[in-house]
Amino acid sequence: MTRYEHTQIGHVITWSLVPAILLVASGAIGGSSSHREVPRVVSIILLVTLVLFYKLRITIEAQTLRASFGVGIIRKRVPLAEIAACEPMRIRWWYGWGIHLTPYGWLYNVSGFDAVAITLRGGRKFALGTDDPHGLVHAIRSAIGSG
Repeated sequence: MTRYEHTQIGHVITWSLVPAILLVASGAIGGSSSHREVPRVVSIILLVTLVLFYKLRITIEAQTLRASFGVGIIRKRVPLAEIAACEPMRIRWWYGWGIHLTPYGWLYNVSGFDAVAITLRGGRKFALGTDDPHGLVHAIRSAIGSG
């Protein structure tokens, strides 16, 4: 049974990488006819980055909080029983998008400045970027029985 499901699209990531991939692949940036391999490699790296980070899907199922980027290769899974607390937060613009270590622990984010700070029973912390911070906090608190 899924208790919560929300997907946030990384529009800035998507709409900045797509033109970059097209420009590099066409040879308009970074390559002459004698060095075609470099633009191809750069295009492939940018395309893989796009596929891995174009969205962040957060779900709460029976016993688990899951967050997965893009096609789902990069993901975080936490048993609900491990969660001690959660609260909405605003992140600094310089923490960026993707996966970064911040003063709040690891941040998983594809867009925007809203997130949910999660504290585990062992004291470790991490944050999930979301454009639905209050909905996610409510769902986590309901799932762990404290809200």
